[in-house]
Amino acid sequence: MPINDDATQISAAIAGRELSCEEVMKDHLARIERFNPQYNAIISLRDGEELMTEARAADAALGRGEYRGWLHGLPFAVKDLAETAGLRTTYGSPLFADHVPTEDCLMVQRLRASGAIIIGKTNTPEFGLGSHTYNAVSGTTSNAYDPALSAGGSSGGAATALALRLVPVADGSDMMGSLRNPAGWNNIWGFRPSFGRVPDAPRDDLFLHQLATEGPMARSVRDLAHLLDILAGPSDSFPLSLPLEFESFATGLDVGISGLRVGWIGDWAGYYPMEAGVLDVAKRGLEALSEQDAIVENLEPDFDPEKLWRSWLVLRQWAISMGQASNYVDPSKRRQLKPELQWEIEQGLQLSAADVHSASVTRSNWVRWLNNAFQRFDILALPTAQVFAFDKNIDWPGQVGGQQMDTYHRWMEIVVPGSLSGHPVVAAPAGFDAKGRSMGVQLIGPARADRRLLQIARMYEEAAPWISTLPGCLV
Repeated sequence: MPINDDATQISAAIAGRELSCEEVMKDHLARIERFNPQYNAIISLRDGEELMTEARAADAALGRGEYRGWLHGLPFAVKDLAETAGLRTTYGSPLFADHVPTEDCLMVQRLRASGAIIIGKTNTPEFGLGSHTYNAVSGTTSNAYDPALSAGGSSGGAATALALRLVPVADGSDMMGSLRNPAGWNNIWGFRPSFGRVPDAPRDDLFLHQLATEGPMARSVRDLAHLLDILAGPSDSFPLSLPLEFESFATGLDVGISGLRVGWIGDWAGYYPMEAGVLDVAKRGLEALSEQDAIVENLEPDFDPEKLWRSWLVLRQWAISMGQASNYVDPSKRRQLKPELQWEIEQGLQLSAADVHSASVTRSNWVRWLNNAFQRFDILALPTAQVFAFDKNIDWPGQVGGQQMDTYHRWMEIVVPGSLSGHPVVAAPAGFDAKGRSMGVQLIGPARADRRLLQIARMYEEAAPWISTLPGCLV
């Protein structure tokens, strides 16, 4: 099986009986055995013989004319924040080191229904906090292009596994760039869908917590679209979910973009401190659109970015503290929470209703500003991070561009505009710097314009040869 085949090619070959599910499983398990010990992307890996038996059963089903869907027979490792029945789900926390759920979450139910064979989990930081994948349960995940560097996070395990061809396609989740930053650092695609596009259930709060969403990660845009088809769709258990689209997101991806208007926010006129070279790589990535007659213009939003940051802090701390308060009030459990999580909880418990309301008003005003901006531009663009992948042995960058970081996640502030808006955002690979470090560019689309954003991403992909650059260990 060619190493650069995407999931769409593999899926089609399985459906056409040109490739067996057994062959696909064997190929991926061999790569996992070879590379995963060094990169630590996949954890809780199931027994290989059991997986081969399931793959042969998937082949037998095809022989009987039973085709379950686009993921039929494909090996799939689920992010370790999502509940998987009978398979350990730790959330990267010592408190859940031996936790084995009895039921699948909604997303995993949909994956299985489409024929995926769940082989294990992908590593994530503790409770998904921080854009660097390390935890006390499963250790640190390495960057696919340099094992000495961070994979990003919180979907770092998924991104590295995809780049190393350990899995054909992967799920991610994104609150503060959790699938955008690792995608950018591992030269793959990540898609944060419009809020409500991918239902998130079960959960206690169905209405107030609107910051995080699950979404697809992949090596091609058509894979993003196909996986989004599976993850998306309404659920009675999530009343804010969006209705089904009238046709597949993978239909009609190849459209022209001549005259497309791109607003390049960049570092927001110097507001975001940046590591040298990040802006250069991200801006060069946009040449993939310029070469197809898109028009890229500089844009400095007439909106106070510091207000966005303060709004973000309040809403994030409020959401996290409410979800983790029971662990915090128990001294024996609190000691097992990482310091950054304890800080989030402590800050959140001090908030008033007025604080949350004020933060929500700022967020609403930002959405109004964006809606006006999209009268002039089709998409807005920023880098996926403010730094390149850093030494995997440090917790987080203490300084960026000569400025001290006052929180453990301030160096990822650049993802907040997309997170707060609830608009769809694609993380597109932008290329590499002179040291071989990958960077991405965020493309933000109008509200619920997921389909159009995928079409733009597909045209970007057509003119971005660096996307086919393999990690050195695969060459």
